[in-house]
Amino acid sequence: MHKIMITTVLSMSLAAGVAHAQQSSWTGGDDLPTNPLACDGTPAEVAAMPYDGGTPTDAPDRMGKTLTVVDIPKLVGIGYFSATSKGIADAAAEMGTMDVKTDGPTRANIDDQITLIDNYITSGVDGILYAANDPVAIAPVLKKALAAGINVVGYDANSEPDSRQWFVNQAQFNGIAKSVIDNLSDEIGEDGAFAIVTSTFTTPNQARWIAEMAAYQQKCHPDMEWLETVEAQEDNILSFNQANTLINKYGPDLKGIVGMTSVATPAAADAVTQAGLCGSVAVVGLATPNAMKPYVEADCVKSVVLWNPVDLGYAAAYVLRATADGTLKPGDTSVEAGKLGELSVINGSEVLLGAPFVYNKSNINNFDF
Repeated sequence: MHKIMITTVLSMSLAAGVAHAQQSSWTGGDDLPTNPLACDGTPAEVAAMPYDGGTPTDAPDRMGKTLTVVDIPKLVGIGYFSATSKGIADAAAEMGTMDVKTDGPTRANIDDQITLIDNYITSGVDGILYAANDPVAIAPVLKKALAAGINVVGYDANSEPDSRQWFVNQAQFNGIAKSVIDNLSDEIGEDGAFAIVTSTFTTPNQARWIAEMAAYQQKCHPDMEWLETVEAQEDNILSFNQANTLINKYGPDLKGIVGMTSVATPAAADAVTQAGLCGSVAVVGLATPNAMKPYVEADCVKSVVLWNPVDLGYAAAYVLRATADGTLKPGDTSVEAGKLGELSVINGSEVLLGAPFVYNKSNINNFDF
């Protein structure tokens, strides 16, 4: 299966932080250090880091035994997490030693997610897979799972590292940042103005991408104008309305909209289409291919950045299996993940799915999810 991936590792320089502090409307990034990639595409060197994940207390010997696993994504009912759930289910069926169910909240709400995890700790499971709605708020309940001897692996959106064992990173944050900003600059020019539609300002992966985008944009495309970032809660109607508000608020000054979620990007493309602004307002962002095909085929969207969420879920299931078996241990540099082959361990306790991928009119029909 083709792997669609976006990647990059983000980190924020003091200078970039100060520059954006001067733009009072700029919001949405975190305050962690950033590491913008080279403008010319020179690969970054990745330094080895010690394991910084957590450890389950008195976990039983699960080597080769059938695991009872619950998958708790940010929310259910959207295409992206339906795809990750499919990947998890595919891996479980392939292994034959994992009974897994997906049970996430119906909205991207951290309190609902915490309640679900707590309930499964009480009912008893061998493993928990999760995509965090808030990296800090989710940490205590994940630590409770570790204390109960449960194996805990995150994917898509991380928690504090010591509250889980491993995190499967779909792409490095700074790689995603470079891909999005470079594609945006190709479409709106080096002095174009743009705005972002994200989920919430506290959603960990989106906040990381935005912080890295800010650092990379200041470094490599300093004349682009970042107008503002707005929240849309991963809600289709709110995402459409927010994009529409941006179009009306900035008028012809708005040259591009970046969607940070698989909901926001097609909603923004729909808003641009309905406003009759295809070709005048570019839409670049993260989304699943099927959601974007109508807009790409209509030439309203030229490029979308993404990884394959089916592969992401698949990899997470294999990492959990290796964790429970003890074949993935602190200090390891790689892990076997079925048909995906050998995946690298980075940043101490993260498993990297792969590099960024841009799909467009020439290749979008090669993918079906």
